[in-house]
Amino acid sequence: MREVARSRAEPNRFARELFDGLPGRYDLLAEVLSFGQNRRWRTAMVDAVAEMVPPPRRVLDVATGTAGVALMLSERTGAAVTGLDLTEAMLRRGRDRIARRGRGDRIRLVLARAEQLPFADGAFDALTFTYLMRYVSDPEATIRELARVVRPGGCVASLEFAVPTHRLWHASWLGYTRLALPMAGYLTGGREWFAVGRFLGPSISAHYRRYPIEWMQQAWRAAGFEAITTRSMSLGGGSVMWGRKVSG
Repeated sequence: MREVARSRAEPNRFARELFDGLPGRYDLLAEVLSFGQNRRWRTAMVDAVAEMVPPPRRVLDVATGTAGVALMLSERTGAAVTGLDLTEAMLRRGRDRIARRGRGDRIRLVLARAEQLPFADGAFDALTFTYLMRYVSDPEATIRELARVVRPGGCVASLEFAVPTHRLWHASWLGYTRLALPMAGYLTGGREWFAVGRFLGPSISAHYRRYPIEWMQQAWRAAGFEAITTRSMSLGGGSVMWGRKVSG
């Protein structure tokens, strides 16, 4: 599929173009794309950070989009939260949401790339990232860069779409992502959402053929994480992973 090939060749540029026209409806779109499970999946990811002992004081949310996870982190922890994204339009929407929730004193948003974070080594106690790895050219190098800014003993947690492995659920997932999802996108958001819906399923399938869960776990270990746990969500449609940066 042409869009999938472009997403591999120019992942950052493709992500900007894909999401630049969507921020006003992105949160609804996320629910459609996740079978209505997006908030539940995000909650499972944020749990790993919220349950840290001692509680985190500084948290970085990468690929923050419209700041949904950043807001959740500010509600569930007492930390100062930094949200980072490469799409200015998404960050503008995020700033509006933060202002409406009165969280401007707790959350700041930064325009930057996950592959080149503008922060010092060990600057954060915890880090989250959501739906990121399909939009970077080198997932292994990106994971190392994410690890760099987390202090020893700190927590990293991620959420990604996934491909169900059970034969029945996989067949249902294929039908949903290839047929129902593009149509639902068109009916709720027009051509832009149709394009996202049509791209998503093949993109996820292609990504997991190259980078299965086992590969990702090994990449985390190589970057210096331990106690890595993976939780399959919603019959395999989502995957939450978390771990701890090795101390010393």
